[in-house]
Amino acid sequence: MLDQFTPEFSHSHQRLPNQRWQIYPQKTELAQEMAQTTSLSPLINQLLINRGIETPEQAQVFLNSGNLILPSPLEDFPDLEMSLELLHNAIAPSATPKAIASQEKIAICGDYDADGMTSTALLLRSLRWLGAQVDYAIPSRMHEGYGINKRIVEEFHSEGVGLILTVDNGISAFEPIERARELGLKVIITDHHDIPQHLPRAHAILNPKLIRESSPYRGIAGVGVAYILAVSLAQKLGQANDDILTSMLELFTLGTIADLAPLTGVNRHWVKSGLQHLPKSKLPGVRALIQMSGVHFSGGQADESIQNSKSRSLASEAKQSQNSKSLKPEDIGFRLGPRINAIGRIADPQIIIELLTTDDMGIALEKAMQCEAINRQRQEMCEEIEKQAREIVEIEYLPSLQQDRVLVIVQPDWHHGVIGIVASRLVERYGVPVFIGTYEDEGQIRGSARGIPEFHVFDALEYSRDLLGKFGGHKAAGGFSLPSENLEGLRSRLSEFANQCLEPQHLKPLLKIDTSALLNQIHHQFYQQLNVLEPCGIDNPDPVFWTSNVRVIEQQIVGKGHIKLTITQTIDDAEYKIKAIAWRWREYFPLPPRLDIAYKLRENHFNGNTSIELELLGVRLPTQSHIFFAAQSAPLRTTFEYNQRHYTCGIYKNGSVAELRIGNLEGKILAVPLGHSIGLLGSSRQEAIQVDVSQPQYNQIFQTALQALSELNNEY
Repeated sequence: MLDQFTPEFSHSHQRLPNQRWQIYPQKTELAQEMAQTTSLSPLINQLLINRGIETPEQAQVFLNSGNLILPSPLEDFPDLEMSLELLHNAIAPSATPKAIASQEKIAICGDYDADGMTSTALLLRSLRWLGAQVDYAIPSRMHEGYGINKRIVEEFHSEGVGLILTVDNGISAFEPIERARELGLKVIITDHHDIPQHLPRAHAILNPKLIRESSPYRGIAGVGVAYILAVSLAQKLGQANDDILTSMLELFTLGTIADLAPLTGVNRHWVKSGLQHLPKSKLPGVRALIQMSGVHFSGGQADESIQNSKSRSLASEAKQSQNSKSLKPEDIGFRLGPRINAIGRIADPQIIIELLTTDDMGIALEKAMQCEAINRQRQEMCEEIEKQAREIVEIEYLPSLQQDRVLVIVQPDWHHGVIGIVASRLVERYGVPVFIGTYEDEGQIRGSARGIPEFHVFDALEYSRDLLGKFGGHKAAGGFSLPSENLEGLRSRLSEFANQCLEPQHLKPLLKIDTSALLNQIHHQFYQQLNVLEPCGIDNPDPVFWTSNVRVIEQQIVGKGHIKLTITQTIDDAEYKIKAIAWRWREYFPLPPRLDIAYKLRENHFNGNTSIELELLGVRLPTQSHIFFAAQSAPLRTTFEYNQRHYTCGIYKNGSVAELRIGNLEGKILAVPLGHSIGLLGSSRQEAIQVDVSQPQYNQIFQTALQALSELNNEY
């Protein structure tokens, strides 16, 4: 329909998110073939293909992850047997199951992030239940920083501790572990961080980075190591009943998702089960946290297409997940996790430990209310720091950001417990690596770093080693400290590193998109089929769709700067309408009436009704629309240069359809109907092949041609 390209207002001054869209290659034939085996729609099968699942056998393993057969952890963790012996000797139950026969005291040293706090709570609960005399300590984030230290070791010794158990830390703690050995203490390290060149002299070390690369346990977080240790110990002592195992699984699930561990392999296997248990948890702290956060449980009747499927084996996971109430990883990631993490960032981790270990519902509700209040405080701090940071960037750094290719921003009086969150938001906004810091005192800066896919944060810190004090991290994030007089040197060094690995085209926030969808494909039945992908998270992300040239018919600002809107799409003369939300997009209001949109699907629960809505992640102008409008009154033809080669391009009519045609000097033509992503490439239509111009090998020349025509249009 030609009228769908008619522009409705000028786009010349419209401000929109500055993004680069990366759309997965579309394997349409393979998706159709797999659909015959999986009994799921081709669209769902394309999502599986994007996650590396390209055969019926791989689909079977992924979709039926609940049937995963795991090796015994004793086979994969060399020091697990020694760890169990040390703990067994410390607990040594007598004939009375929970009696304490040995007075050797166990002490846990945890960490102040969600992984460390849930790990600590998991081991405290299980060890106390098994009869141990156990206490814990967590270092001060403000005054001591990450990991076990000499003060904690010496304090444990003075309290009569005989065995120290680290969780989510310790793999690089050479001096504290050495001090513990000097004092005659036994040490078990449980950690999941990268392995240093030399290991501390602990009595036993449990770390998935030390085991074989093919092990299903390689991707577990600190709470996963704690879970394996606790379950193995309960089994060794013959006390692995359902109650204790379920409570440990629930804490494992909370910590794994909140720590952004990959939801593949054994994590996916255990988290999937844990999410089923959490809504009916017997742990007062978990129930109180769910109650205070206002989480809605998903559930309901299974999709009719799955119930009637001839191939029920591969669809059974979707049906199972819909027949019972369950949490989704996003409930933990966006509701429960932040309330746990907020405590570790700006308050006392003891609040979380008490919340997750108490059996008193009154205490649990009191602690959950504290979490709620502190999380609100954390949100306000983040908003204020982000506002200040953006003002500074716009005035001081934005003009040179394309040349610097990295943002280094340091201010006094910013809380270093939340600046990492602000760094992530600045990366989302400006598309460059961000190093953000605050002054601990006049002479010292402490900071956090967040990267983009083409930039390795830890390598950048290594490159600046001589300017830094402490530093650590991985590819995507890191932490660091430095003398304040080295700040300008660090800014210059990081820019030097960034210019070695980043090109100008990298300096836009990256949005990875799975596949295109029409609005008539989005309904409850399709949303329920998406449950086969759950649990979604790191390495198994929520699917992201895009739809071209939709119409915005309603929009308004709601809450703290969110845009709530209604969009429509006309398909075969029928209009399809759906609600959408764009979080924290006040500055882009109002959005243009015609857009290409990228989004996730979400359930909205309101007044007892459940509807499917879009969560907008990105938008861009359907530039073809105003180009065609100009072409109706004056033919648009031009030439342009791309990769040092000359091309022609123009807008032509093919029957009732307008299409963009790009030609090279050899006579090959790329013809793409405006508003579509599939075109024809060849010397003639009879011999042409179909190509997807949203793919990288075609998209850049496609966009360059559109830009050339847009510039020509502006001259009229």
